[in-house]
Amino acid sequence: MEGQPSSASLKYLRLLGEQYPTIEALCTEITRISAQLSLPKGTEHFMSDIHGEYEAFCHIMNNCSGVIREKVHLWLPDLSVREADELCTLIYYPDAILKQHHQKGEIPSAWYKQQVEHMVHLARMLSSKYTRDKVRRSMPEDWAFLLDELMHYQNDEAGEETEQEGNRRRYHDAIIETLITTSSMDSLLIALTVLIKNLAVDRLHVVGDIFDRGPHADSIMDILMHHHSVDIEWGNHDVLWMGAASGSTCCIAGVLRNSLSYGNMDILERGYGIPLRELTLFAEKLYPDLPPDKAMVQAVNVMMFKLEGQLIRRNPEFQMEDRLLLHRMDLEQHTIEIDGEVWPLKEVPLPTVDFDADPYALTPEETQVMTGLRRAFTHSLRLHEQIAFLYRRGWMYRTFNGNLLFHGCVPLNADGTFLRKKLGGVLRGGKALMDYADQVARRAFYTGDQPALDFMWYLWCGTDSPVCGRQIKTFARAFIPDERAWHEPRNPYYEWYNSEAKCREILAEFGLEEETACIVNGHTPIRVTHGESPLKAGGKLVVIDGGFCKAYQKTTGIAGYTLISNSHGMRLMSHQPFTTLRDAQETGRDIHSQSYEFATFAERKYVIDTDRGRLLKERMNDLMQLLDACRSGLINLQR
Repeated sequence: MEGQPSSASLKYLRLLGEQYPTIEALCTEITRISAQLSLPKGTEHFMSDIHGEYEAFCHIMNNCSGVIREKVHLWLPDLSVREADELCTLIYYPDAILKQHHQKGEIPSAWYKQQVEHMVHLARMLSSKYTRDKVRRSMPEDWAFLLDELMHYQNDEAGEETEQEGNRRRYHDAIIETLITTSSMDSLLIALTVLIKNLAVDRLHVVGDIFDRGPHADSIMDILMHHHSVDIEWGNHDVLWMGAASGSTCCIAGVLRNSLSYGNMDILERGYGIPLRELTLFAEKLYPDLPPDKAMVQAVNVMMFKLEGQLIRRNPEFQMEDRLLLHRMDLEQHTIEIDGEVWPLKEVPLPTVDFDADPYALTPEETQVMTGLRRAFTHSLRLHEQIAFLYRRGWMYRTFNGNLLFHGCVPLNADGTFLRKKLGGVLRGGKALMDYADQVARRAFYTGDQPALDFMWYLWCGTDSPVCGRQIKTFARAFIPDERAWHEPRNPYYEWYNSEAKCREILAEFGLEEETACIVNGHTPIRVTHGESPLKAGGKLVVIDGGFCKAYQKTTGIAGYTLISNSHGMRLMSHQPFTTLRDAQETGRDIHSQSYEFATFAERKYVIDTDRGRLLKERMNDLMQLLDACRSGLINLQR
């Protein structure tokens, strides 16, 4: 040990030493960490823009973006195509497949034994990247002992069986026979499928937009909340729901509009217990000539534009006065002038808008409806549990193992420089802007102060917002029939992200300068049918919003991209449209996926090369200092 440690260092080392009763225990921990650093980096799985498409999401989660099928073909090459398909479907949907087999009659013992043998082999091969302790923690708790025993039985078919091997084989066979006798094999197989999926993907990254458009974002959140290792980078649609749950009436109106427009009332009423009866009756009374669903959309649109107007007025720093359009409507001519161009308006009645006094003031009836809805959103237990999870496991952006993950954009000026916006009285741009947005978003949920709630709406639709990055034309879509008025200009980021030099500059802004660093982006659907590529800037940026949302699939031509990063490199998975879970379970039909490897590491990556590896190295260095202090007599572990 070079030099004498300071008194502060000795104090820290003594506190650290309280975790280890002996030098032997300390040496064991140093050895454990050192060995762990030598393991290959675990597989990371990236998804984006799920948009409530529960069934497609479930299938991609179950097949790990095709990783499991690849491993079946690689490690069980003797299986026929039919056998491989059946095994994969069993791993994806064990409950449904086992139920089908039982409906056909008693399941033969030989079938059970064969499936266990295949699955144990897969689990054993997948476990080679992990410590035995981590593998044990990846097992369903009730089955951990038996799975551990099965995983570490080696069946050596070559040569004559030794006495020791015979003992282990009999022990292994006794486990299987007893499980068959006690009718417990279904539970064992299900536990094995959980283990395989947990080992196939070490870390899941969801790069934004879980909510809206599709019908079952709540069910997707349930799955994510039980995932063994996940982080979420907030998207603009997530932020909208986060603001609504926090009590922002503007965000509540936005959530209602999106849900009603896509026919997703169930997620509000059944998913989160938010009653819409008062809104329904109010809308039907106001617009008796419209169908009930359209009447509700119209009523919500008007209340939303009023609330937005109030918010824009009290937050001039947002610089969103261009969205104040209600008072500019010429009802006599049925037109509106926007940016010097006159647009005809739809023939839509506006009985609650007082154009002579204040068009942005809610009527007493509208105030009553919004007050009730706000109470419902802020008191929904299930919604708050899920949004609290989004805050715990979510960020505005994330740097992870040398990659920069964010949903929308890093706002730029037309010349490619970082856009600096005055928020909270301070000019902020680049990383500082993203950090500020993250901070205020958390304040909205945990304190609920009005400026923070207003900021959630700004994040949702602000042109310079890092999760939006375009001019949202909600008013035009609601009131102007000419679709040319719906065009939504985007932040210059979406031109500059084709530049390798600019992407390197953005990565450096976030402290990532290694050659393998990459930006992982969502938010903007890739129009594959138009020849657009998800790989930008020579592979320094990849966009993985390829169209989970069914509404986009005619435009994108596919059903989504996902990204896989393992110890050898990174590859993009392109997925064709999914049918239904029932079809996948009954026919074994998988999503057809294509793999594109776009970044191969010059040297294989190990745990020591990861973020966790850096933390482990720091801890090991501290432990080595403690060991030196113990051996030099400065610290005594014996108590």
